[in-house]
Parts: sequence; structure tokens; C-alpha cells
Amino acid sequence: MKPPRLLADFFRATWYIYLSSISLHAVASIVYVFFPKVLGDFTDRLQAGLLTGNDIVRYSLLLLAIGVGHAAIGGFGQYLVMYVGRLFEFRTRRKLFVHFTGLSEHFYSKNGVGKLLSYFMNDVTSVRESISMGVNQTAMATMLLLSCLAAMVTSGIPFYLIAASVGPLFLIPWLVIKFGPAIRRRSLQVQDSLGTMTESAEEQFGGIRVTKKFAVESVMIERFGATVDAIRDNQLSLVRLSSIFQALIPFLGSASLVIALAFGGYLTVTGHITLGNFVALTLYIRMLMNPLQQIGNVINTIQRSRASLQRLNELLEKEPDIREIEGAKEILMDEAGIRFKELTFTYPEASAPSLHNINIDIEPGMTLGIVGRTGSGKTTLMKLLLRTYNPPEGTVFVGDTDIHEQSLESLRGGIAYVPQDGFLFSTTIRENIAFSRRDANEREVENAARQAQIYNNILAFPQQFETKLGERGVTLSGGQRQRTSLARGLIKDAPVMILDDSVSAVDAVTETEILNTIQEERRGKTTIIIAHRISAIKHADLIVVLDGGRIIQRGTHEELLEQHGLYATLYAIQEEGSGHAAGH
Repeated sequence: MKPPRLLADFFRATWYIYLSSISLHAVASIVYVFFPKVLGDFTDRLQAGLLTGNDIVRYSLLLLAIGVGHAAIGGFGQYLVMYVGRLFEFRTRRKLFVHFTGLSEHFYSKNGVGKLLSYFMNDVTSVRESISMGVNQTAMATMLLLSCLAAMVTSGIPFYLIAASVGPLFLIPWLVIKFGPAIRRRSLQVQDSLGTMTESAEEQFGGIRVTKKFAVESVMIERFGATVDAIRDNQLSLVRLSSIFQALIPFLGSASLVIALAFGGYLTVTGHITLGNFVALTLYIRMLMNPLQQIGNVINTIQRSRASLQRLNELLEKEPDIREIEGAKEILMDEAGIRFKELTFTYPEASAPSLHNINIDIEPGMTLGIVGRTGSGKTTLMKLLLRTYNPPEGTVFVGDTDIHEQSLESLRGGIAYVPQDGFLFSTTIRENIAFSRRDANEREVENAARQAQIYNNILAFPQQFETKLGERGVTLSGGQRQRTSLARGLIKDAPVMILDDSVSAVDAVTETEILNTIQEERRGKTTIIIAHRISAIKHADLIVVLDGGRIIQRGTHEELLEQHGLYATLYAIQEEGSGHAAGH
């Protein structure tokens, strides 16, 4: 994979727009530098007593034409470069999002949402400002500087006076070399602290209900305040350095103006240059002050954006852990069984394996139940089947094909996964249920809701299926979120369905109704049920008991009860609790 060249690729696609903008700025600058020349000629005619009424009108119209021409041509050039800056922002944010969708679950386990949002908001905006405002101001300032110098050389002003006046400006490159790297380093610290603050804010907002229930607002304020303090300290450090840098460049311009006034005034008084040349010289030097200020701002902006560009390029360099091989196969999941063969798996950066020597054969149309204590590896097994983490090669097969050789689309497209947390999007209930099948009609959506035992709850809402959910489905209760998520899995009607403890938040009666419906509707299709409650899996064709990442028992419900192992113990505990509850 080639290293990312975010700006190089963008400039290659939009160079003609930049060239047009710079050309317009060049023309505008050339027009503008006639201003001192015209005013100098006007002064000479006035001093010589040759000025007439017609001259006043002519010079006034010339100055008006210069002003209008500079504003119109330069304004259109500025529009072009601002347009291309927004185009960069649009394309880069889309590119980032596409890149994010390809990254693995391992990446997201190490990077919070707030940090990722800071790339979208802070870093992209910083780079955009440098290639729009920066290029715009650089083009205007550079063209104006060059035009001023060319006009000064051709205006009859002595070369030694010009050299003496602009001499201090040659110190600017030294200032850039001296201050640039330090500004970039401090800018990188600011961007990192902004990402930390955004991540903290996202976490605090997401957990605001827990904060209020435990009355620990002061703790959360202090924790968030620490991230804000870090931003303040880093920004003040950057501002101190950049302020000194930005102040020195206009100071050099002021030094040039002082030299022009002193040396040029002396030459004018002694008759070595005309009063018109002196006026033109001071105006030229004064015209240089604004572009010098702009150059200082641009250099400062570019150094900051380089830090953001570095962060963006480093992000885009990250390759997905889960990648398809060339020529990956399309496997029909409804015609192939699933096989785990001597699977041992360790999470990245973990010290011990989460699964040890797992062997399971799942025939097409079979119902598999998986039960075990918390942390026994049940969900990990399903993550490997879905390739959200990569299993070792030669350990997980669909039919006779290693899932590394299968295309991700055919693998994940053939599986309907219903997780325990029941994540829902901030849109309507209908759109959440039809998430994987955007073309599903009203009858299909309602049928899925009935199968998940959520239909009557939805009808109780004023807007029914068009009810908009809050963030992460906060409008619904825990059980309603789970059942809506279950409906989303059922409507997919995939050859393989995984229920990852996805009815844990519903009561026993509703659970029984849901499981009976699933048994009926998915007859002949493969279903994998992960559960803590024995009642959810006792009807399965095969039940696997996990403990410590190992299979310690396997068989049907009746066979496992006869073995008097962990399964029978869990069943006895749960049945005793159910019987105790029934007795009361």
C-alpha cells in the first residue's frame, strides 16, 4: 500500500483551479501597483505647477479604475481558492469515513469516538484553512511583493535606496527556519489535547444519566476540566511563540519604512530624487506592510496545519486488520456448514489465549446453543466467525473453505447477528428494523416486529413505526431496544442467525414466545444462540458449554443434564430460582 499523500493527490486533481486563482491574483497585484506610480506622477505635476482640472479628473478616474480592477479580479481569485478549500474539506471527510468503515474492531477498541471526531472537525478544518486562506493570502502577498519590487525598480528610484529600504525583509527566511519547527510541534500538542477533550466530552454526555443517578457531577466536572486545562496550557504555549513570530515580521516591515523615510527623505531634500519618487517609494514600502503581515499569518497557519496533516496521514496509513485476499470466493451460506477446527485465539496485546482448541461442527439447518460463565469466550467465538477479528488460518471454515478465502460480503451478508446491547440509530423505528434491507415493504417490517414481540409496543407510540428514537435508542426501554434489534436481525432472513444473549432483557414469558417463533420461522436454517439462561437453548440440536475458553461439555439438553457437570449445575440454580419465584 502506498503511503498516503493527502495534499499531493488533491493538488494533482485541482491544480488548474489553483493556477487560475494565482493568475488572477497576479493580474490584480499588477493592476494595484500602478497606484503609487499614478500618485507619484500626480505629485510631480502638482509640484511643477502643471496640474490642470482635466488632470485631476484623469488621475481620479485612473485611481478608481485601479481600485475597481484590483477588487474585482482579486475577489474572483479569492472565490476560486475558497471554493477549492471547501472541496478539500468535503472530499477528505468522505475519504476519512470510508477509511474508518474499513478499520477493524481492534482499532476502535483503542480509539474513542471523541478522538475520531477530532480528525473530522479539527484536523480537516486546519488543513483546509491553510490551502484556502493560506494559498489565497500567499498568492496575493507574493504577487504584490514581486509587483511592488518590479515597479520600484522600473520607477526611476535609485537601486541603492531600494536595497537599503527592503534590506530588513531578507531576515524573514531566517525567522521561518527558526520558529517553524517549534510552532509545528506545539500545534501537534494542541490537536492531540483537542482530541482528548472531545473524547472526554463524548463519554461524559453518553454517561450523563449514570452521573446524575450517582450524584457525582463534581467528579465529572473535575475530570472534564482537566482536559480543558490541558488545551489551555498547550494553546497558550503555542500562542506565545506564534505571537512573537507574527510580531517580528511586521516589525521588519516597519524597519523598512523607517529606512525609506529617513534615507529617502534625505535624498529628496538634497535633490538626488524627486518628491514624486519619494512619495512613490514610501507608498510602495507601505504597500509591502500588508503582504508581510499576511505572510506571517500564512506561515503560522501552515505550521499548524502541518501538524494536522501529519495526524491525518498517520491515520490514513493505518491498514485494516481484516482484509480480503485477491480472488476471494463467494460462498452460499445456506448450502454450507460451519466448522471450528482446533481454534486457539489470543486477542492482540493480550497475555493469554481467550479460546483453547475449539472444535465444533455446525451442519446446515442446525440450531447450536452456547452457554457458559461470563468471560468464557462465547462472544469471542462469534467475532471470529464474523471476522471482526481474524482467526488463525485453517481454524474456521464455511463448507470446505477457510473464511480467509471467503469474501467478507458473502460471509457477513449470509449472517444475521443480533448482539446483546441492541444498538439502535437515531432515526425511526421502521428504518432501524429495515436497516439491512432498505427495500423492505411495510408488511415485512411489521411481520419482523411481530416475530420479535415488539409490534404491540410500537403501536402504543403516537407515531408508531415512524417514531424517531433518541441517540442510541434512548427513547425505548432496554427490553424494547433488544427486541427492535432482534426484529432487525429477523427481517434479514439470513441463512445463519446468531443471537448473542439478545433476549436477556426480556421476561421469561416473552423469551419463550420469541424463541418459539424463531424455531418456527427459521426451520431448516442455521441458528446459533448464545445465552446465560438454559431456557433459551435447551431446544437446540447441540449445546456447547464453554468455561475458561475451553469446551468442557457438549450434547443435547437431556444428555448434558445426565453428565452432572457445569450445565446441570447452572440448570439446577436457574430452575430453583424459577421454582422459588413461582411459589411466591
